Amino acid sequence: MAGEQRIYKSKIRATSTLQKVFRAMELIAASRIGQARRAAQGLDPYARAVTRALGLVGRHNFDTENPLLNERTDTNRIALLVVTSDRGMAGAYSANVLREAENTMATLREEGKEPVLYVAGRRGVQYFGFRGIKVEQSWTGFSDKPDPDQSDDIARTLLDAFSAPADQGGVAEVHVVFTRFESMVNQAVQVRHMLPLTIVDYGQGDLEDTGSEYSGGNIENVEPLYEYEPSPRAIFGKLIPMYVRKRISTILLMAAASELASRQQAMHAATDNASELIEKYTRLANNARQAEITTEITEIVSGADALSNG
Repeated sequence: MAGEQRIYKSKIRATSTLQKVFRAMELIAASRIGQARRAAQGLDPYARAVTRALGLVGRHNFDTENPLLNERTDTNRIALLVVTSDRGMAGAYSANVLREAENTMATLREEGKEPVLYVAGRRGVQYFGFRGIKVEQSWTGFSDKPDPDQSDDIARTLLDAFSAPADQGGVAEVHVVFTRFESMVNQAVQVRHMLPLTIVDYGQGDLEDTGSEYSGGNIENVEPLYEYEPSPRAIFGKLIPMYVRKRISTILLMAAASELASRQQAMHAATDNASELIEKYTRLANNARQAEITTEITEIVSGADALSNG
């Protein structure tokens, strides 16, 4: 019986230590989720300025020959950027992304296309490496707090891959698999078509903040007249790469917010489970102690009865 008490007390100590770790990770994720959520929702002035400028210039009727807007037919290679986490303890966050990535790759192969993997996050690199799937390029170490330099590096790599000739490894399209942050309790895995851009990308949809700041009330939106130097076409060509880089940055921020939210939920559930285990082990330890006391009392009484009968 004494051995059982020692076992249960050891389990209680170990579970209590884990509970403190889980609680600390939950608090850390909770303290950072606010900033990550604001960044993911694109509230920074730079995002608004770039999207508004691209929307204004894109409304001019001109035939652009920018390669980022034209479909490629000289290759069947498709770039697929998979955004996962660097660490675990985030529930099914990375598993859901990797499952969707596998489904997307299977769909592309059925269509006669060749997926080319680009992976952000150590979990994704380990997953594909274990299965012997080639990864063209990977980035790690910033999943829960995206670094602007690495974000620009990812965007530059994808832009170069889309612009490169077919005999130099160029790709016809760029897709991104990531987790979109919708709320603290809901994060959805999405597959986003990144390149080539379409008219939806710079005319409406994502660029919804393109109206004039002087509009209000029931007055119709009136945009000021601009003179473009050197020309709308040239400015448009310069803005498109900036917009692509910003979209990649926004996707990474969305993924970071989703990862922190998933980790907070997972650590909260782990903390509750640890509390239940401690309560269970405490009850079992008390039962073992009571059984030990009962056994000792029974032995004493039996010994006293034996002596009195003798």
